[in-house]
Amino acid sequence: MADDYASKIRFNTLLEALKAAGEPTRLRLLRLLAREELSVMELVSILDQSQPRISRHLKLMSEAGLIERFPDGAWVFYRLSSAPSIRPLVDVILASLDDAYGEDLQQLEGVRSHRRKSAEGYFETIAPKWDEIRSHYIAEADVEAEILHLAARQPYDHLVDLGTGSGRMLTLLGGGAKTAIGLDLSQHMLNVARARSHDAGLETIDFRHGDIYETRLPAASADFVVVHQVLHFLADPGRAIAEAARLLKPGGRLLIADFAHHDLEIMREQYQHRRLGMLDEDMDHWFETAGLKLDVTRSLPPKEAGLTVKIWLAIKS
Repeated sequence: MADDYASKIRFNTLLEALKAAGEPTRLRLLRLLAREELSVMELVSILDQSQPRISRHLKLMSEAGLIERFPDGAWVFYRLSSAPSIRPLVDVILASLDDAYGEDLQQLEGVRSHRRKSAEGYFETIAPKWDEIRSHYIAEADVEAEILHLAARQPYDHLVDLGTGSGRMLTLLGGGAKTAIGLDLSQHMLNVARARSHDAGLETIDFRHGDIYETRLPAASADFVVVHQVLHFLADPGRAIAEAARLLKPGGRLLIADFAHHDLEIMREQYQHRRLGMLDEDMDHWFETAGLKLDVTRSLPPKEAGLTVKIWLAIKS
């Protein structure tokens, strides 16, 4: 009886999703959101329809589970649903669409171009501060060489970069993966990351706006998760590590690069670092709590006075 009830629930869920997709504008919206997450105003610009009309379509599709809605300040963004019960249906619908309304994709390129220029301007304003921060520790090239070395110890197909920032880890490691997702809370930085991955020829990377504590990505979906220079900004690094562990398949790996514990108070005063680096005993506790086993650690001290970068590589039990 219970199985019959569950089957009817799934049937009704799919039926509602089909009803919600059965309108030309909604199919156009699905095709656009299959390419990347977009804001309401970006979709209004691309389809050249009124904001209330687009919002109504998005609301119906969201309620039917076809797409996911998430706010970011005064903006609202949408992306395709990742729900296992709905996504196969969405994929079938998308595969059945022909080349009608090809101008939508041309307009999307226009939105991307505008976004890229805006992101580049934003990045130029913060780049000097990043250079200041980097002057306090070993050259980034040395850190990246060690990350590449550790990543190459085991093949990976599905990569997730939490707190992707400008997307450097994805351009560094994404070529070795079949799928790659970069997640960040800042739309500005995601736009920088999109532009950089495009320049690097990595068109298959999926960028997501999201919270590192609650990514809304499927459990056991990744075999390599990277958290690069993020934990020192967080109030609860252990919670972020637990979420990263949730994303990993058994045997999957988590690589964390951050600062070893230090007393350089300027990092807190001027650069909004919440923590002055990471203590090994804290990392050990967070790994154990998350069901991870520490495999490798690397310390990369500066050539002169400054911060030591440390890399931890852990494996999902």
